[in-house]
Amino acid sequence: MSDKRRRTLLDIYHRLLASFGPQHWWPGEEPFEVIVGAILTQSTAWSNVEKSITSLKKVGALSPAAIRRLSREELGGLIHSCGYYNMKALKLKAFAGWLGDKYGDSLEKMFAGEAADLREALLGVHGVGEETADSILLYAGGKPVFVIDAYTRRICDRLGFKPKGNKYSHYQKLFTDNLPPDVRLFNEYHALFVALGKSHCLKSQPLCQGCCLAELCQKKEMR
Repeated sequence: MSDKRRRTLLDIYHRLLASFGPQHWWPGEEPFEVIVGAILTQSTAWSNVEKSITSLKKVGALSPAAIRRLSREELGGLIHSCGYYNMKALKLKAFAGWLGDKYGDSLEKMFAGEAADLREALLGVHGVGEETADSILLYAGGKPVFVIDAYTRRICDRLGFKPKGNKYSHYQKLFTDNLPPDVRLFNEYHALFVALGKSHCLKSQPLCQGCCLAELCQKKEMR
């Protein structure tokens, strides 16, 4: 762990927290709802995911067994608002099937093992990529796993922290190698990056004026 890098990353975190406040992530009343949300949020806004989850709740379909009972067409109709609903229906059914076969639908048993082993197993489930697997581990399982998304990559690149490689794991190591493995810290840090990415560190036209990280940034475009 580099002391200088650790201090810099913690400084960034505290600046973000002071600017945006606690984000209270992840939205969800219980772990399975969080997992469903992590799968449905791929390539869509959270507001659309909320509509889909509400639809599932209304018909009592927010459980692994209920998702398995529904046909792909029925499930797709319920989650229509989240986009790519046919593909996401397949992903939900794949996860529900895997959870039933391997753990008897028990999330307690699923999360009882080591995070690294469970991550590898999750990546073998249809439709679960690295970001989704890590979101499940962190937000539903309370495992100290840092989630990397497009906002995190963009902000890191502009702050001058772009790793030599461009892989998900290279960005993840920046945080896991230089910060303590703290679930609350990882949770809040990721959520704060999303807040910054939506408000200031935009993809095409960053709004650097008023950004709490502007003085640290290597890509200042004062607009």
